[in-house]
Amino acid sequence: PALPPQQECLRPARPPYSYSALIAMAIHSAPGRRRTLSQIYQYVAENFPFYKKSKAGWQNSIRHNLSLNDCFKKVPRDEDDPGKGNYWTLDPNCEKMFDNGNFRRRRKRR
Repeated sequence: PALPPQQECLRPARPPYSYSALIAMAIHSAPGRRRTLSQIYQYVAENFPFYKKSKAGWQNSIRHNLSLNDCFKKVPRDEDDPGKGNYWTLDPNCEKMFDNGNFRRRRKRR
């Protein structure tokens, strides 16, 4: 059998963003600047093809970052907002980390 075209063999490149930056982008782009965990997953998968195929590893990393990074705040749903899970927002003190739309990984200083 013939090999598939080369493009189909190539996996999309990993984006140059940390998981924290991916989460911040997802929250920034949302109406009201808040998203549920599943909405964050959906944003990442839709905007970065690298993450579309495999789910388990990066989704675990997203959860880990939300829980441990103080920049992300959990906000309970309103009573009139049915659905599963809390919302996540960005702490206003952390907004400047991502100002000017700069979500790229910071280079470590030596």
